Amino acid sequence: MIYGCIDIGSNTTRLLVAEPSDGRLREVLQQRAFTRQGKGLKRDDAIPPGKVEEVAEVVATQVRVARELEADDLRVLATAAIRTAANRDELVDAVRERSGVDVHVLDEDEEARLAFLGATRMLTHPVEGEVAVVDVGGGSSEIAVGTVDEGVRWSASFRIGSGLLADSYLHSDPPAIEELTAVRAVVAGTFEGLALDSPALAVAVGGSATSLRRLVGAELNHETLERGVRVLATTPIGEVAQRFELEAERVRLLPAGILILETVSDQLGRALQIGKGGLREGAILERIAAAAA
Repeated sequence: MIYGCIDIGSNTTRLLVAEPSDGRLREVLQQRAFTRQGKGLKRDDAIPPGKVEEVAEVVATQVRVARELEADDLRVLATAAIRTAANRDELVDAVRERSGVDVHVLDEDEEARLAFLGATRMLTHPVEGEVAVVDVGGGSSEIAVGTVDEGVRWSASFRIGSGLLADSYLHSDPPAIEELTAVRAVVAGTFEGLALDSPALAVAVGGSATSLRRLVGAELNHETLERGVRVLATTPIGEVAQRFELEAERVRLLPAGILILETVSDQLGRALQIGKGGLREGAILERIAAAAA
């Protein structure tokens, strides 16, 4: 059985096609388009009509790709930027009309739970104790804490993401020190008072975390993340993109993502390991479990 999941986020629209393999997943295809439907949007703003049409067309193309790969079980999910948009139903209707599939708009708890499931079930080693999963997206960031066997014990969603922060504060190329300072202040204020016990393992998922593997390596601690900030603050976006084989748009958003991850890592008192799975993997694993029940 081949499974597919399309995730309509704030920055990107992503397709994952995978199949079960030894209790985990074997990736068949992963495809990403920078659609930036959340660009400049505040809570309850409307997604521009042109962007609705663009996203609907991208999803329709990804649905065709998934079907060509014989993905019979296909889910299309939408996260924070769509969830809080005033005209989210217009986008849902446009996608259904263009591609023939329904969009499930995740609530905050579902988003955190699926990211946790994907991150923990794709681990390559057993973990004794609690795991914290940090999912930094374009329009929101989720933290979920729990165990591999029992799932999420606690989760919270924060209306702060790499796209929102970059659009609001990062306008120079490379970003100016005062712009980064402003982002640091907003991030610090958002997570002020967050009191969590240090987990046995902390995992970072989402576009920022995945991109950082190329920039700083697989472990995200204060030192490596600060090194990443220094590179991004002193090197033009195009040069970073070419050197590390990243999309220029991702590089533009990356300083904001780093500063969120750094703050959460400091709060947890634990370095973050970059996960091999996240929301899309979680959604597919959930479908596999339901089919086997």
